[in-house]
Amino acid sequence: QVQLVESGGGLVQAGGSLRLSCAASQRTVSDYPMGWFRQAPGKEREFVAAINWNGTSTYYSDSVKGRFTIFRDSAKNTVYLQMNSLRPEDTAVYYCAADRLRYGGAESRAEAYDYWGRGTQVTVSS
Repeated sequence: QVQLVESGGGLVQAGGSLRLSCAASQRTVSDYPMGWFRQAPGKEREFVAAINWNGTSTYYSDSVKGRFTIFRDSAKNTVYLQMNSLRPEDTAVYYCAADRLRYGGAESRAEAYDYWGRGTQVTVSS
């Protein structure tokens, strides 16, 4: 069973930056597409960013495009989400996910993902 563990969340002022990490328990995850999602209080979970299996293709929601960057280090079985120019509306619990379709492409649909982390809280103050 693949385990994903997010870290790097915290409290930051608007305009600041954070880098989230998602470490996977198994080497095989390096062949899987990965994604980041978030859920704010009282709202549904929403797609943030996704990356294909080898990091050559990425996909972002319109709300974060140009501010967030997803990238991966396969040697470390880790996916990152660099978040710049943070806004109060970015406040949410952020989850990483893995799609066990080996060598697959970046995917924005939550139902495409098979493994999920427990999340890390990001709070942006105004």
